Amino acid sequence: MSDETVYKLDEQVGYLLRLASQRHAVIFQELAILDLTPAQFSVLVRLSEVTTCSQNQLGRLIAMDVATIKGVADRLVKRGLVKRAADPDDKRRSVLSLSQSGLEIVDKLHQMGRDVTRETLAPLTASQQKTFLRLLGKLV
Repeated sequence: MSDETVYKLDEQVGYLLRLASQRHAVIFQELAILDLTPAQFSVLVRLSEVTTCSQNQLGRLIAMDVATIKGVADRLVKRGLVKRAADPDDKRRSVLSLSQSGLEIVDKLHQMGRDVTRETLAPLTASQQKTFLRLLGKLV
């Protein structure tokens, strides 16, 4: 049997991505502020970028299904970081935006995100980091 036909788990993309994702999750939890989950972090950062949008649109913007985004948004509303209001153009739909408390932590969230990324990519050189991010972007 040649080396090319031997299945080696340590060389499989799914396995390696899972290990990298687990490492990143540990780093995220170590550096997390306000006891946020990665999903909550994504919602807050994306809302800081788009200002206001419907819950469904927000879910699409951060690749979350309808049920997941609803639960995440509900928890952030309950914590006072996000506010929900009736859509002025369609009263049947609600829109989400950052509350004043949410707006006040955006800079901290951005710094946390930079710290998590820096620590996650620390084993790579600067050139390797750029290449890795570029290639990873092609997979999504």
